[in-house]
Amino acid sequence: MVTAPHPLGPRSDRPAHVADLLHLLTRDPGRPRLTWYGDDGERVELSGAVLENWVNKTTNLLVEEFDAGPGTRVVLDLPVHWRTVVWALAVWRVGATVVLVAAEDDATTGRGTARPDVVVTTRPDRWAGTRAELVAISLPALARRYDGDLPAGAVDAASAVMTYGDQVGWSPEPGRGTAALETAAGIVALHADLVLGSVPPEGATPGARVLARGGTTLEEALRAVLGVLADDGSVVQLSCGRAHALAADAEALSRLVAAERVTVW
Repeated sequence: MVTAPHPLGPRSDRPAHVADLLHLLTRDPGRPRLTWYGDDGERVELSGAVLENWVNKTTNLLVEEFDAGPGTRVVLDLPVHWRTVVWALAVWRVGATVVLVAAEDDATTGRGTARPDVVVTTRPDRWAGTRAELVAISLPALARRYDGDLPAGAVDAASAVMTYGDQVGWSPEPGRGTAALETAAGIVALHADLVLGSVPPEGATPGARVLARGGTTLEEALRAVLGVLADDGSVVQLSCGRAHALAADAEALSRLVAAERVTVW
């Protein structure tokens, strides 16, 4: 595996890790921090307090259900989506490793994603032949249960997450030299560099309201969100389908920028 270099060097004015990042976001708890637009026009807005609440609940699930911590490999078999951001932040909050997979990987043979401990996925049947713990994700905001058959022992996140506490009772401390992010290409980012090394889109200044295009890789999307939030900013995130549609419709893009008061896009 190749360890990704730190692109900018440490910055003393940024949060050092995800727990500090969440603390930054809740200093102004009612301010929108993550606004999501889906393919079908679904819009979800999370304030700093609501985003932290989702991350806290998910963190508690990871710790209490799977004993997740440094060394735990959590595959996110998910699209660019606000729920993916929540799960990634929770995995990093407990010091575990987010593992990203290529779409063509065959989960049952382990090709490209060997030894996952937990798999968070919209397609639990794809991973039923592995020994990993499975978490089934329903993407719609109002989903209360997974709409499909669940493999034996799989956790239905739509119902399970809401049963956990709003505050983190206890979670492991991330090891600065341990892996935080592993890409399908085998590139590894360390916890020491994860937040500090994730930069916002070009032109974004601290506190900016940034439109993060969704027509990109999941790694790029997660790093863009981290970079904006670490600069005390706010993100409008688009699904891949919505990003492609707006790229071909300048008027619709302008309307969205004006409606969301985006300052960088």
